[in-house]
Amino acid sequence: MSKKKKLDSKALTVKKQRRRQWLTFVRMIRYGVNNFSRNAWLTIAATAVMTVTLMIILTTVAARQVLTDTVASIRDKVDMSIYLESDTTDEQAQSVADELKKLESVRAVKYITPSQMREEYIEANKDNPRIIQALKESITAFPGTMRVNVADIDNLEELQKFVETNETLKRYIDETRKPSFEGPTRTAIENVGRVIGFAEKSGIVISVIFVVISSLIVFNTIRMAIFNRKEEIQMMKLIGADRSFIRGPFVVEAIVYGFIAAIIATGILAVVLLNAQDKLESYGIVIDGVVRIMTVYSPIVLLAMIVAGAVIGVISSLLATHKYLKI
Repeated sequence: MSKKKKLDSKALTVKKQRRRQWLTFVRMIRYGVNNFSRNAWLTIAATAVMTVTLMIILTTVAARQVLTDTVASIRDKVDMSIYLESDTTDEQAQSVADELKKLESVRAVKYITPSQMREEYIEANKDNPRIIQALKESITAFPGTMRVNVADIDNLEELQKFVETNETLKRYIDETRKPSFEGPTRTAIENVGRVIGFAEKSGIVISVIFVVISSLIVFNTIRMAIFNRKEEIQMMKLIGADRSFIRGPFVVEAIVYGFIAAIIATGILAVVLLNAQDKLESYGIVIDGVVRIMTVYSPIVLLAMIVAGAVIGVISSLLATHKYLKI
């Protein structure tokens, strides 16, 4: 046989082999999709649990982003106040502000004069005539206020040290009033941080629990499918079917669970977020970032959810087929 004929024969063999592999792949997918609809109740149960699992996972990720955005918004609005004597001049206050601006942790400094502080107080209590009347009758002196915006409200060590050691500030600071970050404001900030930390950890734990539950449901669903088709599987073994061909339909079936569950979970959460956006924002919760991600990047979010569902399904099905097919 000539060299050319050998090459042609080899190419034909490779072509046939690839065609056979493609047909096998298509059959596995077809059998897997058919298996999905064989037992409606098991299918509904597995898909429902998978949907809940993926919703928990996506909700945890979304909630963490909402918490991050909300805290960032709060941090941007929170100013640390340092109170100066009421007779401090603008020039003296500016010298203190210049010193504060040199700190790496400080982003912005604004000085509020005693008269401006008085006006702000009146505006804040304009609906309380008793307070307004008392202010008119008294000669209460308001302090000058240095409002400091810091990069990280959880790290105030540098600002604390500045208050304790800076000589310029010591000359004008109001000793009768403690800076705001030493009082209830700091306690509130620390409490918010604890709540956020607890919420994040709880979300992770709940997600892991539901992933395990979902995996067990899919695992048992695949196992029951194996038992129901035991004779069919035994026949496939006798005629020499490959292990991958026997296992393939079950893996495809589990992937279908994940695929449908991902679409349902993503759709439900997107609708809930859109309907709850106005209500949540009225409570000061920053949700527009998550809503934008869910709408603008919805194909990417959906793809990520499908991948997550498929991974859970594939792992569960592989474990089930390995244990119960004995292949």
